[in-house]
Amino acid sequence: MNQPNARVAALKILLRVNEQDGYSNLLLNNTLKEMNLSVKEKAFAGSLVYGVLERQITLDYIIAHFSERRLSEMEPVVRNALRLGAYQLLYLDKVPSSAAVNETVNCVKAFGASNAAGFTNAVLRAIDRGGRQVGFPPKKNWKTYLGTCYSAPQWLIRLWANAYGRGCCEELLKASFGRPPLTVRVNTQKCTAAALSDALEKEGVSSAANPVVPDALDLTSTGSIEQLNTFKNGCFHVQDAASQLLCYAFGAQPGERIADVCAAPGGKSFTIAETMRGTGTVDSFDLYPARVDLIREGAKRLGLMNIRAEERDAAAGDTAKLYDRVLCDVPCSGLGILRRKPEIRLKSKETLDNLPSVQYCILVQSSRMVCPGGVLFYSTCTLNPAENDAVVSRFLAEHPDFSPAALSLPSTVRRTVQEPEHQITLMPHEHHTDGFFFAAFRKEFPAKNCLK
Repeated sequence: MNQPNARVAALKILLRVNEQDGYSNLLLNNTLKEMNLSVKEKAFAGSLVYGVLERQITLDYIIAHFSERRLSEMEPVVRNALRLGAYQLLYLDKVPSSAAVNETVNCVKAFGASNAAGFTNAVLRAIDRGGRQVGFPPKKNWKTYLGTCYSAPQWLIRLWANAYGRGCCEELLKASFGRPPLTVRVNTQKCTAAALSDALEKEGVSSAANPVVPDALDLTSTGSIEQLNTFKNGCFHVQDAASQLLCYAFGAQPGERIADVCAAPGGKSFTIAETMRGTGTVDSFDLYPARVDLIREGAKRLGLMNIRAEERDAAAGDTAKLYDRVLCDVPCSGLGILRRKPEIRLKSKETLDNLPSVQYCILVQSSRMVCPGGVLFYSTCTLNPAENDAVVSRFLAEHPDFSPAALSLPSTVRRTVQEPEHQITLMPHEHHTDGFFFAAFRKEFPAKNCLK
């Protein structure tokens, strides 16, 4: 293979995502570490990977219009190279057509598929000439139209349309493109939002107060976050406003005993510990040792000495300790974070089927850790009633010792869909956050503080 470049890196990652069912963010980070690319090339590779994955269904529709060969019949290298080239031709105006075509053909050759170079060249040149004129399916077939226009699988369109209405479904699809805002949580144990904003400006980073939650900033022109002195000194951690809003509603108080049962990489534990002003304890659990180490490293950088990170299986019974508040942020389908993990839109609906039972199991086991009179929170970063409302309803129906606990939310937050006061669904197009869901429960028969 010739000298690596951004397109070669992007094709390597796309092959691993599409053919090996990998995660784009992890593969991007690991692959770019392996390859000797400039900062500019790394950024271009990232934009290519995320762009192709976001638009893959649309790209495949257009490629099929110009190719005599079905995509399923093509070699994986050729299939993904055509997506890579077509994306540049159709969506990146600053990339010359000649470069998009020629460099993609070179990628095919670099991956040992020289026999397909002519075919690749012909299809891409045809797309360059007429790709923008390819019509989408008629709007009267609205599900097919939306799927092609917004690069979404039919099962997802049906799910969102049935759950939230056709109008909200289309808004969610529109909001699923592009990079999400980079939001950080101010470490209030070390500085104020105003002080951090001033310090960031001196480092060449622009910031603005987040409109959803207090003590949060939206950053632009950051470069490498890890190289900022403000980051190294523990003045902030990266955390979307949705997670920060969850921590706001969680309402941890100084001196309390808290459990975060699926905590890695630790953002919610960090925010909770900060709101407790360094008092009490936050037991931050995760199943995998490497992820527990991430929590410890983050807590150390932020100077949060009241966090204790430990290995624990959230689905296993463990009632040795009782807590005032327990946060149960469960593994989920991630339909609320398509902007961060665009490959999720390419998965089959069957990958979702077993999740609610796992989530319910974790919620039930976590409920056994709650002190009488204490609070339990359940959350996901998905927009799927089967993983959200249904799990909550089942839990309340089968656990009479818990009752719904109304959420305390900032006045800036309004509900997009009709739902009870103990839960909320956050929509990217409405709240400018990740898609997110959380609900609160209180354990009945209050007694004296069980921790004393």
